[in-house]
Amino acid sequence: MKKIGVLTGGGDCPGLNATIRAVVRKGISEYNYEMCGILAGWKGLIDGNIKELDMNSVSGILPRGGTIIGTSRTNPFGKDNKGDHERILENMEKLNLHAIVAIGGEDTQGVAFKLSEMGVNVVGIPKTIDNDLPGTDYTFGFDTAVNIAVEAIDRIHTTAESHNRVMVVEVMGRHTGWIATFAGIAGGADLILIPEKPVDMKEVCDTIKRRHKRGKNFSIVVVSEGIKLPVEDKKEEGFILQSAKKDAFGHVMLGGVGSVLAKMIEKGTGFETRCTVLGHTQRGGTPTAFDRVLGTRFGIAAMELIHKGEFGKIVVLRGNEIIPIALKDVMGQYKTVDDYWYDLAKVFFG
Repeated sequence: MKKIGVLTGGGDCPGLNATIRAVVRKGISEYNYEMCGILAGWKGLIDGNIKELDMNSVSGILPRGGTIIGTSRTNPFGKDNKGDHERILENMEKLNLHAIVAIGGEDTQGVAFKLSEMGVNVVGIPKTIDNDLPGTDYTFGFDTAVNIAVEAIDRIHTTAESHNRVMVVEVMGRHTGWIATFAGIAGGADLILIPEKPVDMKEVCDTIKRRHKRGKNFSIVVVSEGIKLPVEDKKEEGFILQSAKKDAFGHVMLGGVGSVLAKMIEKGTGFETRCTVLGHTQRGGTPTAFDRVLGTRFGIAAMELIHKGEFGKIVVLRGNEIIPIALKDVMGQYKTVDDYWYDLAKVFFG
């Protein structure tokens, strides 16, 4: 009986448990595999920390947020983690693991690719609320995050209008502005600021002034956490940080750009401005039906690849079809918001 491990790496997101459920049920019911969960991402494989997953383990987890096997931002190839990838190889043999299903975003898939180059049987599943992994039209978790942001924007509209305020809504999006763009369009934002487009504060303030001049005494500005602002302190090249300390993959902790932007808008327009940071609420809670179905389809497709012995690949969504592509094809780049989407959004600015 072949033993298959599944792990979740990086930030959690809605739909992970739906995906784990699909992987486990497909593996057991159709292929008679022994299934196990690798706990806390790649850290679990470094430490040899796994647990058996049977049909009862995944019963009832479809609507749950988070991940029942835990996650972490562990990088076994990091400069401070020398020898960790060798420990993974040793534990793969010790635990008699035939293959790994790696569920995660760019960092998790980067590790999966390096391990596949070393001979590990691995198949990837794309996960990130940021929707920035190339090769796939959508990642699960994104739809839920957008819906959470839209609900917040809808609520903020009413209080903004009541107080004649400018309201800045900060959403996640380290490298790309997919959440801001989709949530801004669906939520009726008056301005959307994303990392792909340079921020011109004069244009931002002029747009808000023109809106107020035509009788609209409130405005909604949706902003990605990863935009750069023309701030006096140039040490971080315009990024607004919670902490300059880097994680295992070299990422600083972003957050707080909304508050800085709100002060700049208030100074530039004279209009009272407030900020709401949605933060981790976008990653938590019950997944939407779209994310449950997409995660389920990804999980089934990944197990089919393992059964056929097609490793070193990741399953992706193209149109309405799930297809496999090489892991190397999603490495070293981000899927950014293109002009089509931003030009669509700009029609409603101001």
